[in-house]
Amino acid sequence: MICLGIESTAHTFSCAIVQKNKRNGKILSDIRKIYRPPEGQGIHPREASRHHIENSSAVLLECLKKANLKISDIDIISYAAGPGLGPCLRVAGVIARTISSYYKIPIYPVNHAIGHIDLGKLLTGAKDPLVLLVSGGHTMLAALEQKNGAYLAKH
Repeated sequence: MICLGIESTAHTFSCAIVQKNKRNGKILSDIRKIYRPPEGQGIHPREASRHHIENSSAVLLECLKKANLKISDIDIISYAAGPGLGPCLRVAGVIARTISSYYKIPIYPVNHAIGHIDLGKLLTGAKDPLVLLVSGGHTMLAALEQKNGAYLAKH
């Protein structure tokens, strides 16, 4: 299974392609463009989202090129649905929904924090990791509990 992931929760717009084979995974490409506010200033959500919009096409195309894939090779699309800055989050959501709708590819919104945990599990084979996520907007100690085939975040 090949997944295109789109992330735009704050200052970074990125696209990555991950291939999963049974229980293990491999990152085929990971391309990022970072919004850098003027020195001494914080992230302005509207300016960061404008940056993401302006760079999204180039990042997506470079990501596909580096993975040596076409959009038709993608099996699923995921995008960071939160937590994050509203104007920035909307960029990834709109791009993911547009690609999904046009190419008829299934789409999955992902909690940004849970995405970090799942990617770590996929790349390392860890079964029940305990994760300390340290971020400016959402810091947590988290673990996943499997219940009825679904994962629930415990933090």
